[in-house]
Amino acid sequence: MKMHLLAAAVALVASGAQAATRYEIDTAHSRASFSIRHMMVSNAKGEFGNVTGEVMLDEKDPTKSTVKATIDVKSLNTGQEKRDAHLKSPDFFDVEKFPTITFESTKVSKGAKKGSYKVDGNLTLHGVTKPVTLNVEELTEPVKNPMMGVNQRGASATATISRKDFSMTWAGPALDKGGVVLGDDVKINIDAELLEKPAAGEAPKAMDAAPKK
Repeated sequence: MKMHLLAAAVALVASGAQAATRYEIDTAHSRASFSIRHMMVSNAKGEFGNVTGEVMLDEKDPTKSTVKATIDVKSLNTGQEKRDAHLKSPDFFDVEKFPTITFESTKVSKGAKKGSYKVDGNLTLHGVTKPVTLNVEELTEPVKNPMMGVNQRGASATATISRKDFSMTWAGPALDKGGVVLGDDVKINIDAELLEKPAAGEAPKAMDAAPKK
């Protein structure tokens, strides 16, 4: 009897694992960008070019999927070396002490628009972990990557966080007409390409044969 129960449990776990398809974030074609109010008159923007992670995507029910992502803070780029150096300093990201930003999902639910999703999870930034919701505006249908022979998807997501929630409080001197040099709300945009990865022990999918000339 115990053996039957054990076999049933193993089968259930195996079927659950097979239901999810593993995708890795394609670092070369993925970016996490941000925008923040500057001098109360414009928006300062930057991006992180080194984003890694994986998505365990349940093809039949995406709300059962999971997301993990890591951002290399040293890959920050705003187009200005002096500004980048300041942002990497202890005034902001303090990259020597906190070299990465991580996100791990806790819940996935359907969004208001068809094909959109809300991904709740824990964001760890500057040594502080807080709950954050990513609004996934688009998850594309899979297409076959002709060079790698695997399925590839795209995903776009947005979120807004408070710098102060993550103990990043530098705002510069007060302005003569009120306000501060740097705002608190940070708008985040994520554009990711996802490459399907075969499960352990599974051979990569063969590429379609090239058309004969």
